[in-house]
Amino acid sequence: MSQAKVDRYKEEKKNRGKIVKKQKMEWLLTKIVLAVFAVALAGWAGVSVYQNVTTSGDTTAETESYTVNTGAIDDYLSTLPIE
Repeated sequence: MSQAKVDRYKEEKKNRGKIVKKQKMEWLLTKIVLAVFAVALAGWAGVSVYQNVTTSGDTTAETESYTVNTGAIDDYLSTLPIE
């Protein structure tokens, strides 16, 4: 090994406690951020569902309805032979 490699190894070994502590703090911070994100996502989904449920149950809301004339299809189907 070259002297530079030996020096780097000794420096890393000397600071290993600090490095491990820093990695643990970064991992903890990552977990906290992900937990906050998950809670925010669940809250947003809950509010969205709640708003959809409360507005769809509103009796004063106007609803659109459509009628379809299927007479031509019924006539066509009645002319087909039954197998």
